[in-house]
Amino acid sequence: MTQRTIAALMLALGLATLAGCASPTVITLNDGREIQAVDTPKFDADSGFYEFEQLDGKRTRINKDQVRTVKDL
Repeated sequence: MTQRTIAALMLALGLATLAGCASPTVITLNDGREIQAVDTPKFDADSGFYEFEQLDGKRTRINKDQVRTVKDL
C-alpha cells in the first residue's frame, strides 16, 4: 500500500472512533422546553447545576431543579 492509502485509512478509523464517543442528548425542562446537547451533561453536585455544550457550541449551565429529564438520542 502507498503512504496515501495508509493515511486515508488511519484518518477514517480515527473519525469513526470519535463519532462513536459522542452521544447527543435531549434535556427536557419543567416548563416543557427541550434543549439539545452535544454530549451527556455533567452534573456538578457542589453548585447543583448541569453543565453541557449546546449544538451551536455555546456552554450552558442549568439548575437541577429546572430539569425534568435527560435522555440520550
